[in-house]
Amino acid sequence: MLEKRSGVFFIAGLFFFGLAFVSQAVVPILMYRDQPEKTAEQLVNPNVRFQMEDLAKRFPESFKEAFGDIPAVGPEREAWLNQRCADALRIGRKAYTGEACWHCHSQFVRPVSNEDRRWGPVAKAEEYQNELQRPVMFGTRRVGPDLSREGGRRSNDWHAVHLFKPNSLISGSPMPAYPWYFEGSPDKPNKRGLSLILYVQWLGSWLESYPYYEDYKASPLRSPDARRPSPAIAVTSEGGKP
Repeated sequence: MLEKRSGVFFIAGLFFFGLAFVSQAVVPILMYRDQPEKTAEQLVNPNVRFQMEDLAKRFPESFKEAFGDIPAVGPEREAWLNQRCADALRIGRKAYTGEACWHCHSQFVRPVSNEDRRWGPVAKAEEYQNELQRPVMFGTRRVGPDLSREGGRRSNDWHAVHLFKPNSLISGSPMPAYPWYFEGSPDKPNKRGLSLILYVQWLGSWLESYPYYEDYKASPLRSPDARRPSPAIAVTSEGGKP
């Protein structure tokens, strides 16, 4: 077999396949086998809790119908919100996988091609050691942007409108509309719609850089002096002399 070039390529192919399997599958399993898998309840953090309460404020009627009344104050309120948040994350992830969002969106920032400048910090293995990443949502391609750092970039009402009718916000967007997550209009998301929005807002909420906004560059048009004509110009425009 080794006397022929095809035989050499065949043996080399088997070797590199085995090397890739060991380095990408066996080694990570051995490295993280003692690390416990987090539940949805353990994944609730102050950032995603903020988004949960913000949904209740922006869509009060829809939120009440979907999750019930929020207790007024005290430990009962905290426990109620944390549990409803965990439940919503599970429902949102099922909606995300059911609609095959992973087919057009990745959830993995690679250490190549300056991806950290486009999407945020490079992904780490421990980010995927939880029940909401079973199976992992690495994705297959990027028709749309990577979403693993999407949380906090945009408001909840933006996501509601985007899900209801993407082209109303992004002209020419290939993303389909999802009207079945709403009761007729973008300001009336149902339980699955609210949960899907919360799931997207959860992505990246564990990072210190959350929310990861684009770099802001000041525009001279934002300066009041830049918009206000000088006295000389104003007098001239009225037919007077400077």
